[in-house]
Amino acid sequence: MLKSAFHSFKKFYAGPMGFVVDVALFAIITYGFHELWWEFARVIKSYTVINVTADWLAEQVFHSSLWINRNILGLHVTTEYPNYMWFSNGGYVQVVESCSGLKQFYQILVLFVLFPGPWKHKLWFIPMSIVIMHGVNILRIVILSAVVLWRPDYWDFIHDWVLRPGFYVVIFGLWVVWVERFRSESLKVEGLEV
Repeated sequence: MLKSAFHSFKKFYAGPMGFVVDVALFAIITYGFHELWWEFARVIKSYTVINVTADWLAEQVFHSSLWINRNILGLHVTTEYPNYMWFSNGGYVQVVESCSGLKQFYQILVLFVLFPGPWKHKLWFIPMSIVIMHGVNILRIVILSAVVLWRPDYWDFIHDWVLRPGFYVVIFGLWVVWVERFRSESLKVEGLEV
């Protein structure tokens, strides 16, 4: 009986309503990871390797966004330790460990390790997704720099309600690519119709 129920579920998952299972699984993994991260944040941050990695990533984001601000946008930026960018209007952006993107890297790792699909693609898709997320994070700091300089009254709104959720939009987009390209491939390997 259990075997036939499992087979029925696999047929449902391979059918046109399989996206419901995919969306539910995405939501459960994403929400579950988010809740567990903040529930155990104090424990997670008690590990030196986590703090050192987050600080190193924050420094990389800082230097990359500083380079873009100076060399591409042509902004006059002065710096101050640790990771402050000061602009001509007296505004500043500081890139701290919570700006490092480390949480999002782990979130991508957990999402795609747990989500169905072939491991031969997970081995390159996960690192590629992390690199994309790092680029998005650099872009986020550059956008915040422009906001601080030209529209500082919108900084809180842009930071909290546009760019922070933007991380999840990018993660969702990566997940859509994964589902559209690799979910169907893994179902074909299992001999189920898509």
